[in-house]
Amino acid sequence: MITLYHSPKSRSARMIWLLEELGAPYEIKTVTVRRADGTGAVDPANPHPHGKVPAIKDSDDGTVVFESPAIALYLTDKFPKNGIGPEVGDAKRGTYLSWLSYYTGVLEPAFLSKFLNTPVPRGTAGWVVVEEAARAWPTELALPLVRGLRWTLIGDHFQLPAFDELSVHRFLDLCGQTDDEELQLHGARTKGTAGSPFIA
Repeated sequence: MITLYHSPKSRSARMIWLLEELGAPYEIKTVTVRRADGTGAVDPANPHPHGKVPAIKDSDDGTVVFESPAIALYLTDKFPKNGIGPEVGDAKRGTYLSWLSYYTGVLEPAFLSKFLNTPVPRGTAGWVVVEEAARAWPTELALPLVRGLRWTLIGDHFQLPAFDELSVHRFLDLCGQTDDEELQLHGARTKGTAGSPFIA
C-alpha cells in the first residue's frame, strides 16, 4: 500500500492521477504545508524533509520517496503492468529518465528565473533561459486549448503530463502579476475566457 502525503491545491494532486493510472493500491494522508501567502505550517506527520508535498511511503518496506520525478520513477517501476514508464532494459528508458529530471532540474528553474526577472548565470547554472528550455510556453498551448472546441494530444506512448490543471492555472494567474510586459499580456488574454482547457 502506498501512502500519498497530499495537500489540496498543490502539486501532489498529480500523484493521485498517476496512482490511479497505475492501478496501484493507495491511501491519501492530507497534511498541512506552508503557503505562499504565509498561511499553513509544516506538518510533523509529513516525511518530506522540508514539509512539502508530494511525498509517499511504501508500506511494503517503509520506503519514503519525495520529489515528483523520484516518486514518478519509483511508482512506475513498482507498478509496471499498465506500461506508464519504460522498464529497465527498454531502449526508451534513458529518454524517460532524462525528461523526468529535466522537468525539475531545468524547466522549473528556468520559469522561476523568468518570473523573478533574474538573469541565468550561463556556464555556472544547471539550467538555461526559459526561451531555450521550452519549445512552447504553456500559455501558447493554453490559449488554443481554452478557445478550441476540441483538441487531441498525440504521442507514441502514454505519457506522464508535463503540466496539470492546477499548474497551468497558476501559471496564467502569475502572468498577470509579473513585471514582465510579455507575460502580463499572456495573463490579460486569459481573463474572462469562458471554460477551462481541462474539462473532460
